[in-house]
Amino acid sequence: MITITVADHHPIIVDGLTHILKDTPHEIIDVVSDGKDLIPSLEEQVPDLVIMEIDMPNLQGLSAIKELRKLFPGIKIMVFSTHPEGMYALSAIKAGAMGYIGKIAETQTVHKAVVQVARGGIYLNNNLVEMLSNTDSAQNNSLAYRYKKLSTRETEVLNMLSSGKRNKDIAESLDINEKTVSTYKTRLLKKLDAGSLAELIQQARLLQTSDL
Repeated sequence: MITITVADHHPIIVDGLTHILKDTPHEIIDVVSDGKDLIPSLEEQVPDLVIMEIDMPNLQGLSAIKELRKLFPGIKIMVFSTHPEGMYALSAIKAGAMGYIGKIAETQTVHKAVVQVARGGIYLNNNLVEMLSNTDSAQNNSLAYRYKKLSTRETEVLNMLSSGKRNKDIAESLDINEKTVSTYKTRLLKKLDAGSLAELIQQARLLQTSDL
């Protein structure tokens, strides 16, 4: 029996997962709709697998994955998110997740990912696996390769910038000061070889819509 805790603020997701996994031995032991309740839930009962949305109230995005892995070293985490795989999947894996699925994925893909991660495997879509395996020099100079080099926090700041958020909004969301946000912007401009904030945002949106 696979025990699962679902962290998502959309009730329909729980219903959807229940339907997808109906022929799989599993039990959803808890559902958390606010990030502040996730750690207390896991302290009470640690499941085999956490299926989580990284963009939910009071949750520190990808940083939350690192925190969960630190507090519960053996826990398996699969991200099931509205954010495109091309934008966040690699960073989620680096942070400690064992799988990443976008919510536009086919039913059978979600089923395969859950089972694979619950058994201790790592799940990424085929395009991402191919990108990770590609060591060609031309690939190493691509935007995707440069994006892979971003830290978890840099990825979060980049995504928020591409969503139109101001420095103040980003600082409040990530619990950092505005000066630190400006520092991250400077790093992003350099790492992604962007000449302006507008170009940086354009690159971020290309990543979001690509088939990496």
